[in-house]
Amino acid sequence: MPQAQSSQAQPPQAQPPQAQPTPLVIDRRGTASLRSRAVAAGVRRILQPRLAKVAALPVDDRAFARAAALDRLAARARPPRGTHCRSVPFPGFGAEWVHGPGVGRSRERVILYLHGGGWVCCGLNTHRRMVAWFSAAAGVPALSVDYRMVPAVPFEKEVDDCVTAYRWLLEECGTPPENIVVMGDSAGGYLTFATALRAREEGLPQPAALAALSPMLDMDLTGKLAHANMELDPSAPGALLERLMEALVGHLDAADPKVSPVRADLTGLPPTLLTAGSTELLYCDSEEMARRLAAAGVPVTLQVWDRQVHVFQMFGTFLPESRRSIAELGRFVREAFTRADDDGAPPALGPDSAG
Repeated sequence: MPQAQSSQAQPPQAQPPQAQPTPLVIDRRGTASLRSRAVAAGVRRILQPRLAKVAALPVDDRAFARAAALDRLAARARPPRGTHCRSVPFPGFGAEWVHGPGVGRSRERVILYLHGGGWVCCGLNTHRRMVAWFSAAAGVPALSVDYRMVPAVPFEKEVDDCVTAYRWLLEECGTPPENIVVMGDSAGGYLTFATALRAREEGLPQPAALAALSPMLDMDLTGKLAHANMELDPSAPGALLERLMEALVGHLDAADPKVSPVRADLTGLPPTLLTAGSTELLYCDSEEMARRLAAAGVPVTLQVWDRQVHVFQMFGTFLPESRRSIAELGRFVREAFTRADDDGAPPALGPDSAG
């Protein structure tokens, strides 16, 4: 027989607070300058066939050795005049402080920079010049992390060193989280979000803000390979991405939020700036991440730069678009720091925000 129901009303169960969606700011920048269009044409003519050859090679120890050599070759490159760097040793990996031109000795406020390179190449040398530009634009030093990459560690372990560096800033340097902005390009943009998500998982406070340049955030290539930008991206990296993902995450589930940050619960992440070229293959990842961040209540701005190549900021003063983007990234960092002292309003980056 059914049991008699109690006449006493049961108290309602407490429900977890629901994130309130925030407006998604999409800031479209056009039109591409003649110089940037010339760069894109050069990429299509020179880099595209080379990437196609690389994609046809086996992913083996020789391939990883060639990838590792890239950062050693870049050791000859000089950072901007007036840049000061100092190595910081960590157990198993390294990092360096980069004080861009005009940036003083104070490390009260810092950028934690995570370089790109497809999770297998590049490092402090390849990115020192660009990191110095970001440091100068923001007026603060950057801690650039030389995290261990495949094959030294599995793909899913690369974030460990990034979190170690973040924890070091918090606990050893005594840097308040509101005085840290985490920034990265391409694979480093992936690690920017992975670091914030792991920090949340480990009970660490969130940084003041995140900035990701042309990040890859969904390891499932289905959407990217079906996107119109497969034909428009001047580097045509689709085949290379397929080979790379097979080697790096073939043993993992691309739908796992710990593998693809765009699929994670993004609630509670700090204000975020995403930048991408309108025709690059990874644009759709930035677009989807921006949409999901806004739905999770995270203040987010997506800057879409007309027909710019992947991580176009690397061209520095050569391109007007990269000059403007670097200046605006610097402004975003500065505003992230001042928000802690003001009313908490997210930075507004409009078309005329750069000086």
